[in-house]
Amino acid sequence: IPEYGHVPMILGPDGEKLSKRHGAVGILEYDHEGFLPEAMMNYLARLGWSHGDEELFSRAQFIEWFNTRNLSRPPAQWDPKKLRWVNAHYIKQSTDERLAKLVAPRIKQLGGEPAQADLPAVMALLKQRAETLNELATQAMIFCDPAEPTIDPELQAQVLTPEALELLRAFAEKARTQEDWQTEAIGQLIKDLLKAHDARMPQLGIPMRVAVTGQRQTPALDAVLALLGQERVLQRLDRVTSA
Repeated sequence: IPEYGHVPMILGPDGEKLSKRHGAVGILEYDHEGFLPEAMMNYLARLGWSHGDEELFSRAQFIEWFNTRNLSRPPAQWDPKKLRWVNAHYIKQSTDERLAKLVAPRIKQLGGEPAQADLPAVMALLKQRAETLNELATQAMIFCDPAEPTIDPELQAQVLTPEALELLRAFAEKARTQEDWQTEAIGQLIKDLLKAHDARMPQLGIPMRVAVTGQRQTPALDAVLALLGQERVLQRLDRVTSA
C-alpha cells in the first residue's frame, strides 16, 4: 500500500489560504516582475521544508538535502519581502554579463537603449542595491535613456543655487581637459576641486547628480560620471550652468 504525504499548505501574508481570488498568481508573473529562476526555486523549496538554518542553497544542494522528514507540519506562509531578499542575493551572485542580457529587454520596454551604455559595467554598479531585474532596469535608465534628464523645477530651485552652479562650472572647466575619464581619476578630480574651493562633498555631489541625472540620489558619483561618459556629462553641465 503506498504511503501518502502532503507538503504544508501555503497561506498568504495575512494567514488566509492562497487562491486565485486571494493573491495567487502564475509562476510566469514572477518572471515578468523580475525574479530569477534560482531565487524562485530556493524560496519555494524553503516553504514548509528546512535543512537546519540554511536559507540559501543551490539546486544541487536541495536535491542532496531533501527528505520528507524535514517537512514541517504547520502551514507555510508566503512572504513577499523574504522572496525579494532571496532574489536580491541571487542578483548579487550573478555575473554582470548575465544580468546585462536579462535586463536589456526590460530597458527597451521602458523606452531605453541598452546599447547606449556599457551594460555589464552598469550592472556591476547597480546590482548591490536591487531586489529585482525590473529595479535594475529602472535604475539603469540613468545611463540608457536617449532623452535628456528632466529636472523637477522645485528640485532645481532648491539644489541648483548660484553657489552650486559656480562649483559645477569650475568642475566642468577642469573636466574639459581631463584625459583620464575613469572612476578613480574622476574621484581625484572631485577631491581636488573641493579642496581648492574649501567645499564639502554634498555641496557639489547633490547638485552634480541633479544636473547630470535629474535625480537627487544615485550610486557613487564618480562611477556614475564615468559610465555616463565625459561628453554627456559636459553637455548636461553646460545646459544647466548656462541656463
